[in-house]
Amino acid sequence: MSVLIKNVTKMYGDARALDNVSVEIADGEFIAILGPSGCGKTTLLRTISGFVRPTGGTVEVDGRLFSSDKVQVPVEQRGLGMVFQSFALWPHMTVRQNIEFPLKSRRNQALPPQQRRQAVEAAMASTGLKKLQDRLPGELSGGQRQRVALARAIVEKPALLLMDEPLSALDAELKISMRKEIQDIHKLTGASIVYVTHDQSEALAMADRIIIMKEGRIEQVGTPEEIYYRPKTLFAATFVSKCNLVRGRWEGDCFWADAAAGQNQPFARGPVESCFREAGVCPVRPEEFTMTRIGMGLEGRVVNRQWGGREIHYKVECGTELFTVYAGLFDNYAEGDRVVLQRREAAREIAI
Repeated sequence: MSVLIKNVTKMYGDARALDNVSVEIADGEFIAILGPSGCGKTTLLRTISGFVRPTGGTVEVDGRLFSSDKVQVPVEQRGLGMVFQSFALWPHMTVRQNIEFPLKSRRNQALPPQQRRQAVEAAMASTGLKKLQDRLPGELSGGQRQRVALARAIVEKPALLLMDEPLSALDAELKISMRKEIQDIHKLTGASIVYVTHDQSEALAMADRIIIMKEGRIEQVGTPEEIYYRPKTLFAATFVSKCNLVRGRWEGDCFWADAAAGQNQPFARGPVESCFREAGVCPVRPEEFTMTRIGMGLEGRVVNRQWGGREIHYKVECGTELFTVYAGLFDNYAEGDRVVLQRREAAREIAI
């Protein structure tokens, strides 16, 4: 199921929740909407679902007008599956009863009982819930309840599946496990998925394309690789890839850092978006920095050190700037150590 969003605006009084948003979602595509709290991502999802009517613009699904300022197809007539942050399970119903509940709606009344049973069995099998079918939600773990919510959403085999921060209530270990579950369901059903999250790692790990939003507008749309390696705006660079913005000047494709010691060679080289040139900054991701005790580069002092198992995260103070650096376990520095930061020429130069 394809979705075409054209110039959608949503006003709440004088507040503009969505500001002229346009994007196209292809049939079978997994789209993640990523951004900080209050950026408009949930409003956009609710506009697609029909819970919110746009102030301006249109939403078309498979060429049919679903939403505008004058037309609003009811939610129950859109043929969508939805997974909410709160799971929204009926506490007095068993796992099986929760999953089969959507099949009791008016639009499914004509389904033969055998077909309903087969749909429920298929949804439970795809989410690994067969052995838990007689349990109540209160008897399940957070991950199990999330799987019930997923099974309920796909039991009708919707062509479009909407998810609103479905993993935010889970612990870190469960989140990783549930990412795979959602990816598997996407492959199994072939449905188009629109997935709202504020967690960049979720978006990068699962989505075919990512929509980055800020203050009701779209900042950038692209594949995870494009978003990470080729940010188009300062916000996209700092929000998704956590880029450090080193101040200096661009001369052609060469960047000269203001605070770099011994500037007999550029601090960085390579193509960069015009917004970085205009701002006089060079985006450097934490893993692109290298640290040495002597040499040419940004001279600074380690002010914080956090051991992360596979790598060590440092905060390095260079003059008035504070940079984040990810280094290997063998690059062991203590708080207070004087260091020099250089930029590693690596992944950023990969052609995408």
